[in-house]
Amino acid sequence: MRASFADLLAEAGARRAAVGAFTCYNLETAVGVLRAAERRGRGVVLLLGEQSFRAAGGELLAVALVSVAGRAAAPACVQLDHVSDLSLIEAAFECGIGAVMADGSRLPLEENVELVRAAGALARRGGGHVEAELGAIEGDEDVARAVAAGALTEPDEAADFVERSGADCLAVSIGNVHGVYTEPPALDWLRLRAIRERVGVPLSLHGASGLPGADVRRAISLGIAKVNVNTELRERYLDVTSRLLDEVRPGARVLELNLAQAGAVGEVVEAKLDTYEGRS
Repeated sequence: MRASFADLLAEAGARRAAVGAFTCYNLETAVGVLRAAERRGRGVVLLLGEQSFRAAGGELLAVALVSVAGRAAAPACVQLDHVSDLSLIEAAFECGIGAVMADGSRLPLEENVELVRAAGALARRGGGHVEAELGAIEGDEDVARAVAAGALTEPDEAADFVERSGADCLAVSIGNVHGVYTEPPALDWLRLRAIRERVGVPLSLHGASGLPGADVRRAISLGIAKVNVNTELRERYLDVTSRLLDEVRPGARVLELNLAQAGAVGEVVEAKLDTYEGRS
């Protein structure tokens, strides 16, 4: 069933848990996520990346994700992830998407505020919501570069930013990165605690694929209400595809391959949801 982005986050936060947000590149991925959510009895966010939405057929994929979310037994919201183009944000809401991540983290502060305000105005037309980001979350092994550049989220600035931008959720940079960690990450727990004390909206953690479960649970205990996962889903999807491709080629058994892909993704999602609920 389709659910409000804000409601999903609020309900998870009330349980001292977090909503899992999982990037979906196709319907096999989405089916795997939703079946796992149904088995665990928890709501989820289906993330659609900007590049997927821009690609040929991107709006069709968006509408399809909205449709499968509406038919799922578990509460689900579709969110367009990491986008700074207001025309894309408007198009996403027209497709029925429930939330966007308006990413102005690499813009000057005032431009970031204005982007999120404008995205919020588009969202409110249809009851949607906007996540923002303050402090750049780097890719792969760029934690040191982010720290050196002062790109981590500043607590006082975050409080001012949320108040002025009207963001419904804030993605924080505390030493986390997108992609693969080449060495054990050292998250800034004091910074996260200070942000939580100053910011009144739910916080989200991006780049969680490679984080140890203990770190994720600690982040949730300190106020994280949404956790994004992408890399691990792609890796598992490609692993099962590579393993089964020669086996299903005789007879061109595409359905068998698709079911295995969805099942493999679902295994990752179930384990993540257990972590976010403190069950592992």
